[in-house]
Amino acid sequence: MNFTPPDLLPALPEIFVLGMACLILLLDVLVKSRPLGYLLTLLTLLGAALITVFTSVPQVQTTFGGQFVDDAMSDVLKLMSYLAAMTAVVYSRNYLAERGLFRGEYFVLSLFAVLGMMVMISANHFLVLYVGLELLSLSLYAMVALRRDSRQATEAAMKYFVLGALASGLLLYGMSMLYGLTGTLSLPEMAATLNAGVSDKVILAFGVVFVVAGLGFKLGVAPFHMWVPDIYQGAPSAVTLFISTAPKLAAFAFAMRLLVDGLHPAVGDWQGMLAIMAVLSLAVGNLAAIMQTNIKRMLAYSTISHMGFLLLGILSGTFAGYSAAMFYAIAYVLMSLGSFGLVVYLSQSGLEAEHLDDFKGLNSRHPWLAALMAILMFSMAGIPPFVGFYAKLSVLQALVGAGFLWLAVVAVLFSLIGAFYYLRVVKILYFDAPKADAPALTPASDIQALLSANGVAVLVLGILPQPLITLCVYAMQMTLQ
Repeated sequence: MNFTPPDLLPALPEIFVLGMACLILLLDVLVKSRPLGYLLTLLTLLGAALITVFTSVPQVQTTFGGQFVDDAMSDVLKLMSYLAAMTAVVYSRNYLAERGLFRGEYFVLSLFAVLGMMVMISANHFLVLYVGLELLSLSLYAMVALRRDSRQATEAAMKYFVLGALASGLLLYGMSMLYGLTGTLSLPEMAATLNAGVSDKVILAFGVVFVVAGLGFKLGVAPFHMWVPDIYQGAPSAVTLFISTAPKLAAFAFAMRLLVDGLHPAVGDWQGMLAIMAVLSLAVGNLAAIMQTNIKRMLAYSTISHMGFLLLGILSGTFAGYSAAMFYAIAYVLMSLGSFGLVVYLSQSGLEAEHLDDFKGLNSRHPWLAALMAILMFSMAGIPPFVGFYAKLSVLQALVGAGFLWLAVVAVLFSLIGAFYYLRVVKILYFDAPKADAPALTPASDIQALLSANGVAVLVLGILPQPLITLCVYAMQMTLQ
């Protein structure tokens, strides 16, 4: 038998991140320099971004027997994932140092989580998708439990692990049914087989149900949302920041690879399921968030509603819908980075700024941080001229264009309901008296500068959304051509 070595160039960013993660792990044991691990992590993500840019080509490339794909969508999502992970690491530096968590374990787990995202984003085969998903999930389980002296964090990690294992079982069972029906685990080959027609529509429907259920858990959409608020609240705020941002880009890619690349011929089977999950997510997320007094739980329910909007773009089944969903995913990550970044930054002097009362009168203590928080809340509520408005508008336009007018109406109604709890935060920032025991904020110029850039980006991309929209449209054109 002749063995043809695979082309490693498309997978060079993944190889680089894996090598650097192992190197940082060894250096942490031998050198025990925390700042070195922090700097090497940032340099690793920056290096991976440069490799991704310089190895990018317009054409779709596959390697490892067609199981790994490098295309425009994967390049854009990987670059955004690096940016989100780098930003999360910088935001978390002081928080981790104050709590004794500024250790090599955090940096190594972050890089392995990023590696899992990269594998998910470029997967062209069910098994590769699953390997990337489990690499990401196992890293996140460990990160949630990183604060070993916290009963709340340990409980959150156990919940995450048990429910994650259940979701993985559902996903694997659905994959096995689809494999039995089509005789392949390759996503393009499965799509070709389904296009040609299959004899047993019942097995196809059940397989799609199990796969979509597993996908729903990973996205954190209703009715598979039960883990989101508990994990967001129980995990250290720095870990919550990480979980709520970059993995959402990988989850979007996961949905695109599964439903569009592999199961698009069965669009009639999964479209209705996504519609139900999207409406439930909008309802549960927006209504439950109104009752929250913990800002991490409030933002967790907000995430559920935002993922419902993301599903609306995908279920449209059109090119415009996929582009709008990608734009929405990137916009959401930018907003979530800023929101949780401020929560992490304000959690100083050993105190956790995770209750709404902790934000009372922030304008009198630090007007610029209050302005940034207001910008992010307005954007999440979908108020112009911020990027959140155009993200929702693009999804609604794709829905109406695909003939789902009733879904667009439902989405608008729940968005109006959701505006209440975002505007409540703005009211607390500007019109409530600050707490008497509110700690003084220790300046951190680099973190403040990055938070400012984050907030300004949300505003600028709202005023000038066209470059990002064009990038998403280009990525989808080159990927789905």
